[in-house]
Amino acid sequence: MISPPLPQDRIGNKLLAALPGEEYRHILPFLELTSFSFGETIYESSERPGYAYFPITSVASLTYTMKNGASAEMGMVGNEGLIGLALFTGGETRPNRAIAQHAGGAIRMGAIALLEEFKRGGLFQRLLLLYLQALLTQVSQRAVCNGLHSIEQRLACWLLMTHDRVVSEKLQVTQESISNLLGVRREGISLTTCSIRNQGVIDCKRGFITILDRAGLEAIACECYCVIKEEYDRLLKIGISLSRPSMYTSLVR
Repeated sequence: MISPPLPQDRIGNKLLAALPGEEYRHILPFLELTSFSFGETIYESSERPGYAYFPITSVASLTYTMKNGASAEMGMVGNEGLIGLALFTGGETRPNRAIAQHAGGAIRMGAIALLEEFKRGGLFQRLLLLYLQALLTQVSQRAVCNGLHSIEQRLACWLLMTHDRVVSEKLQVTQESISNLLGVRREGISLTTCSIRNQGVIDCKRGFITILDRAGLEAIACECYCVIKEEYDRLLKIGISLSRPSMYTSLVR
């Protein structure tokens, strides 16, 4: 269990932070802290997890692996959301797997407790449904992005999305992992990373990419980054406005 209780204004996950004090205190006994290491498998495909996870400083990639072993990232989850949507949508399992793209902490909630709280309705249920819509927007927009935009635009978009979810300018990531997540050959990622680095917006060291100029990176990225971020911000604003409108400015980066 989380002890002592986390202050309402210091919860690292934006969904939990948006809950009114009464609803948060109601679920607090069912929450506990956990953490993920880089590359750790959070759940496998077709597996019914025993927990839902609300990332704090960790970031997870939802990936799909083909029969030939090729894989690609379908979606990204960080402190804006939760991992384990199938627990309350009725599907129980999903065809993708979740891996820790960035090491860090998370808050987990047992599957039974999550489902019971969801069935109670209230803002908890509303926030989860709003987040589901935001994640669907991300997945669909990235599918379009993969077909229409260059590797450089896609990589810049991916780095910005990761940066939004990590508390540091220094991202723990390898070219091999980016290659697997974006579904691009490693040689292509290497050339693209060098191209962006030569523009002075990132620095690359073994196992890490540091963002030096976020505005410059945004100029390289395609429109998909803004579409995804703005939709999430809009939906979170709707959720927060139902309880504490003044919190929106402090919660949205």
